[in-house]
Amino acid sequence: MSWLLLTVASSLLLGLYDYFKKAALRRNDVIPVLFGGVAASALVWLPFALWSAVAPETLPHPFFDVASIRGRDHALLLAKAALVGASWVCGYLGLKSLPLSIATPIRATGPLWTIALAVLLFHESPSPRQWIGITVILASFFAFTFVGRREGIHFHRDKGVFLMIGATLLGAVSALYDKFLLQSAAIAPSAVQAWFTLYMAVMLLPSLWLRRRSRERQPFRWHWAIPVIGITLLAADILYFIAISQPDALISLISPVRRSSVIVSFLLGIFLFRERHLGAKALCVAGIVGGVILLS
Repeated sequence: MSWLLLTVASSLLLGLYDYFKKAALRRNDVIPVLFGGVAASALVWLPFALWSAVAPETLPHPFFDVASIRGRDHALLLAKAALVGASWVCGYLGLKSLPLSIATPIRATGPLWTIALAVLLFHESPSPRQWIGITVILASFFAFTFVGRREGIHFHRDKGVFLMIGATLLGAVSALYDKFLLQSAAIAPSAVQAWFTLYMAVMLLPSLWLRRRSRERQPFRWHWAIPVIGITLLAADILYFIAISQPDALISLISPVRRSSVIVSFLLGIFLFRERHLGAKALCVAGIVGGVILLS
């Protein structure tokens, strides 16, 4: 399959991933849902981690060899698990309290914050086109504040909005850390994905225990979408990594195409969850996607 089709499939799966999260979180507690999704993905990687350690030469594809990393690399991936775990907790809490058609566009502003952090920390200089993209994203985000008021969501004091922004900022830090892991530390993408998932599942276990002892815990109801969350994200990431590994792949196209997943989740929120104000939100989403394309 061509790298472009792989990227489109990855984008569609990411849009479904957001929908499955929202479906599982409705009238449900956050921590068990998050753990269930992470555990499902970890259970897929665990056999390959064991297989890689015992007989790596018999693996069906080198992509699934995830055991050949050093002790220092494991420490770095533990840090990534903590960082991503914090981002996902904020994101799940924010998604639970916000409409999907508002939460996912906020999350889609991630490239803006990644560039902002790169400028602050690494003194990078955005191009004129990227400055235009930053302006377009900020203007679209500001327009979203007016749309949100129609649904009783005041961006300057809404807890869910702050949680989604926190998740997005932590995600931007994670993106810069990924660059370090994949380039400077030279850890294979599959090893990064496998081990941080396994470590995150372990890190979340104490949260489950504390939740059981809490008298103020929210009710938990099993939902079929919980394991599908982890499997969908896993499939989306694998397709993405295979796409960028192809010699003729153009990362300048892969990045914006993959970010268009916000359109999928936005439409699912509007039509399946019956969320309101399609026209106004669509204009804001179009602005954010356009700005992301300019940043890429």
